[in-house]
Amino acid sequence: MNVFGIGLPEMAVIAAVALLVFGPKRLPEFGRTLGKTLKGFQSASKEFEREINKAMAEPEPVGDQAKTLETPAETVVSPMVVPETEPVSPSD
Repeated sequence: MNVFGIGLPEMAVIAAVALLVFGPKRLPEFGRTLGKTLKGFQSASKEFEREINKAMAEPEPVGDQAKTLETPAETVVSPMVVPETEPVSPSD
């Protein structure tokens, strides 16, 4: 059994230390809170995965929809041509 890279002996040591730190009365409360937190993370992860799969499953736009997403050629910015001028000296 290997959870988060921690084996059974390490989990037993962690449980023993938690029992000593929190005591037998507060340990079940701590376990419930930890379980609810992990359940929340798991459900959020599944919801995120569902949303990603839903977004990937949507078809790409075609026809008129695809044209609206493209940049028209008229809006392409070209470099500005600056005419050459003689330097202007400040007037007194």
